[in-house]
Amino acid sequence: MHSQSFDVIVIGGGPGGYPAAIRSAQLGKRVALVEREALGGICLNWGCIPTKALLKSAELLRLMRRSEEFGIRCEKVEFDFARVVGRSREVSGRIVKGVEYLMKKNKVEVYDGFGRLAGAGKVEVLGEGGTKIATLAGADIVIATGARPKSLPGIEIDGRRVLSSREAMVLETLPASMLILGGGAIGVEFAYFFNAFGVEVTIVEMLDHLLPVEDAEASQVVEKSFAKSGIQVLTKTKVEGLELGEASVRASLSGPQGQKTVQAERALMALGVQGNIEQLGLEAAQVQTERGFIRVDANCQTSAAHLYAVGDVIGPPWLAHVATAEGILAAEAIAGHPVHPIDYSSIPGCTYCQPQVASVGLTEAKARAEGRELKIGKFPFRVLGKAQASGETEGFVKLIFDARYEELLGAHIVGSEATELIAELGLAKMLEATRHEVHRAIHAHPTLAEAIMEAAGAAGGDAIHL
Repeated sequence: MHSQSFDVIVIGGGPGGYPAAIRSAQLGKRVALVEREALGGICLNWGCIPTKALLKSAELLRLMRRSEEFGIRCEKVEFDFARVVGRSREVSGRIVKGVEYLMKKNKVEVYDGFGRLAGAGKVEVLGEGGTKIATLAGADIVIATGARPKSLPGIEIDGRRVLSSREAMVLETLPASMLILGGGAIGVEFAYFFNAFGVEVTIVEMLDHLLPVEDAEASQVVEKSFAKSGIQVLTKTKVEGLELGEASVRASLSGPQGQKTVQAERALMALGVQGNIEQLGLEAAQVQTERGFIRVDANCQTSAAHLYAVGDVIGPPWLAHVATAEGILAAEAIAGHPVHPIDYSSIPGCTYCQPQVASVGLTEAKARAEGRELKIGKFPFRVLGKAQASGETEGFVKLIFDARYEELLGAHIVGSEATELIAELGLAKMLEATRHEVHRAIHAHPTLAEAIMEAAGAAGGDAIHL
């Protein structure tokens, strides 16, 4: 065991932690990062990146099955599921190696082990069996330990019959059927993925629609598309219990049609996450927590001096890009730079099934609940030449403006490339662009982005192609 001193110590190497370490190093700080598993955290190793690789395979498989629409005949489309999974792991591995390089480039000292607070300005690094590897001293500490999947009370995620997303993405063989509990982004993406490879999928969501945080109209498009693909969608449905058999699971459900049971070979828990706050020494450091997450102020500082927290461990929104923004903010606050609090009302949200869903700002329901007078423009992709040429006519762009000042309050896209198109609207909202400015910005033709221009026009009654 050895001791060293640093300006900044970061506990956790995920999308919140490693950017905090890099930015601190850029600002002239001597930085240590403690990571117990692999750099990149859940996002790069078991979340954002490998799942998108899996979804790309599913998307390609579906497109090949439609090839005759494009004049291309593929008489027998087959897949190698082991290779699908293997490719996703390879992609993840390459990205992780990139993060390892960035640590070396920025002279961040990486410690492999579990980091915990050990008194004011101190962090212990523990190895296997709780053996102390090092004691680090730091003027400031950033906690970025992330979160883990939640399960139903009394139901253990055993990795065999009841899966988390981590086990679901590395299955050696496809199950015949899959019951997905939770209709948020994770549940919806896995429903799309498994359905594409022939698995019988049932997805259960307690609230009114899949993707309940999204605009209801966008969610309805996904539900209709899923139903058309053979996915059984059960909304407004509560899981009353889950019975585990030797090779199956059986769920007791209650919903609009009364009581029913659904049996499947595997169940996937997609019910949200809980913060990784255990055994960090938070109580001794007098760090306040709330509902299983660390409380922070606008600069991501905890209730303890010189102690910050970022990413999923501080609560929703549980998004990698939010964690990164918070990590950079904390690093700059520690360095004494002037910082601006993150505008959590302008965080883009993305779901990568097909059709994709992306949004920023208020939904129509929330805008109306605030008592605002609105101008709303909606433009369907089926009208666009590029969408028709690409064979991707599903969905629409919906823009919500304040009626008086015509400022952009919310943007919602459902359809092909929605997760790429939303960036323009995030920038427009940040720069307080008006309806007129979005409409009159010349968009290249033919592109899917023209739907944004036309939706802005539709909000004022001057869309050309509608």
